This record gives sequence, C-alpha cells and structure tokens, in this order.
Amino acid sequence: MSHSTTSTRVYAVCSEFVWAVRLNLLWLVFALAGGVVLGLGPSTMAAYTLARRHARGESFQATREFWAVYRREFVRGSLLVLPAAVLGVVLVGDYLYLSALGPTSGALRIATLVALVALAGVGAQVGPLYAHYDLPLRAYWPKAAQLALLRPASSVLLLLALSAIAAATSAAPLLAPLISFGAWISLNTWLCQRFFAENEARLLSKGNS
Repeated sequence: MSHSTTSTRVYAVCSEFVWAVRLNLLWLVFALAGGVVLGLGPSTMAAYTLARRHARGESFQATREFWAVYRREFVRGSLLVLPAAVLGVVLVGDYLYLSALGPTSGALRIATLVALVALAGVGAQVGPLYAHYDLPLRAYWPKAAQLALLRPASSVLLLLALSAIAAATSAAPLLAPLISFGAWISLNTWLCQRFFAENEARLLSKGNS
C-alpha cells in the first residue's frame, strides 16, 4: 500500500470522525433547544436528513441546513419519534424493574427484552426511511417493520452496529456525549442507504423479469 493511499484513508477516517462529532453536537443542541421532549423528534429527523446528504457526497452548510430541516419537520418529527421514545423508556423501566425482582420474573423479563430488541430493530430503519422516501407519516413505522422482517440479515447487522457503538462509547464514557449519537446516525444511514439500494435493485429486476 502506497504512502499516498494510506494518507488518503487516514484523512477519510478523520473526516468522518469530525463529521460525526459535528452531527452529534447539532443533534444535542437542537434537542435541548426544544426542551428535549419537543426537540427530540425534529432534531433526530434533521440529523438523518443531513446524514443522508453527507453519505451521498453533497456539500452543504451543516448548521443552516440542520435548522431549516428542524423547523420544517418540527411537528412531523415529533409525531414520528416521541411515541416510540416513550415506549422505549417504558420498556427499559419495566426491564430494570423485572430484573430487580430476580428469577421469579424470568418470563416477563425475557418478553420485555424481546420487545426492546424488536423496537430497536424496527426503529433503526425509521430515520433513514424518513430521509430517503416521501411517504405518509403513518406509513413509516409499518414500512420499517416490513423491511425488518423481510430482511432479517440487514436488521441483525444494524443491531450489531448499534451494539458496537454502545459498547465503544461505554468503554470511553467521556466520548459518549461527544460522538455517540452522531456516529450511530451516520453509520445507520450509510448502511440503510445500501440496503435500500439493494432492495430497489431487487424489485426492479423482478419487475423486468
């Protein structure tokens, strides 16, 4: 491997790290600006929209574009994200409570864990779907569930990626508020863009067969 190739790859890795930090900061600032509850949905959808544009090689002014999407998606983003966020918090709370009860709650604890994993697997598709496809708002979660069920290998890969980022940021807790959400949204978007392209190509080939 030549020195120039190595330098190019190192630069690319550093560039993606800086982008993930910037995206994480924007997501965090705008979520807090909405008091978390009102800011979480539009901030998340804005982050996914910009992550998709970045993955496609577009150039843009990140803060200005983030603010534009945040305002535009304020209501729709909240309606899409908040119910799932509330459900996730409830499931986590139930799982922790059941775990504290000991072996007697084994079946319920496992059922709660399965529900959490299912929510994470489907939820990992929603943000990239929202940024990539123009669908009625009520269609995104059913479509995400359909993709998660029909392409289980992709769902497992997304869950493994999420677990890897969670493990990495847990091992370096000082880095967690700096990069964790930005890294996940960037990687999640990059992977789903490829899954969507493969799915579209497969559907197109079936239509032409």
